[in-house]
Amino acid sequence: MRTNSAAAAFALASLFSGAALADGTVNIYTYRQPELIQPVLDAFTAETGIKTEVLFLDKGLAERVAAEGQNSPVDVIMTVDISRLTAAKEAGITQALNDETINGLLPAEYRDPEGHWFGLTKRARVVYASKDRVTDTAITYADLADPKWKGKICMRSGQHDYNLALISAAIAHWSPEKTEAWLTGLKANLGRKPDGGDRPQAGAIVAGECDIALGNTYYVGLMRTNEKDPKEKEWGNAINVIFPTFENGLTHVNISGAALAKNAPNRENGVKLIQFLAGHKAQQIYAEANYEYPVEPGLEPSEMVKSFGELKADTLPLAEIASHRKAASEMVDRVGLDDGPSS
Repeated sequence: MRTNSAAAAFALASLFSGAALADGTVNIYTYRQPELIQPVLDAFTAETGIKTEVLFLDKGLAERVAAEGQNSPVDVIMTVDISRLTAAKEAGITQALNDETINGLLPAEYRDPEGHWFGLTKRARVVYASKDRVTDTAITYADLADPKWKGKICMRSGQHDYNLALISAAIAHWSPEKTEAWLTGLKANLGRKPDGGDRPQAGAIVAGECDIALGNTYYVGLMRTNEKDPKEKEWGNAINVIFPTFENGLTHVNISGAALAKNAPNRENGVKLIQFLAGHKAQQIYAEANYEYPVEPGLEPSEMVKSFGELKADTLPLAEIASHRKAASEMVDRVGLDDGPSS
């Protein structure tokens, strides 16, 4: 049932086999690439005997579940970024879960206060810096608007969820007025029009199009260990990771997470899956396989991630960050960030 095309996948619960709706199965809709979550799902099945059925979608997940309504076969929604998790809640496709086991495992700042979503892994929004041309070892988020970086910064679209979350965090820390002034300064420092994903920003650094870029930490691990694509491996090895901070000395983090679907036909198994994902074994697998930071307090990341340097994660509740998303999106358009530096 795993597929890279939503159009080719099942549409309604009636298309599930009898086994998929049986007691021994949990059905998952996800934006996460199947290869990133399969190791932890395999471990869940090995421990519980509960099979997992996964539908990967690259877009339209919330709309699909809403359209399926009470007939939806999905038990657990797995996705990335706080905005997507809160959007699922706002779309009415999740249900509240007040589970002592899960709440005891996950810090409060990484779960919805009403129990509609749970953060499972962390990734930091950091600066990729050229090993050849950048000698700075410390850069704050505010520094990205410093004219010293004029023409030297690359980034993906300001409207991408990862950047909207960072801008939302800035609004929470600074105020809308200060954040807009900062965003205007950041735009002026761009070396090119925002484009591509996080990994191509490292490629742009190698190509000399910029000296620093914004990106997520786990992509660095994926690039540096990419034996199938020597180009990406070169990109990853050509950059240093710098952990920018707000005035509190802490770095913005985002999450991947899970939510219990509103009409979960296998609710009990869905709860068991989220409990497992929040637990020690799954947290270890996530850390080693995906180069993400565990949300389990005290659990160290992989050796690769440790080599990036020390992460001091911001403790700002992600629910508060999500509350500023609309303002952040409007701000990106207002300053014309995605138009590039010369507009």
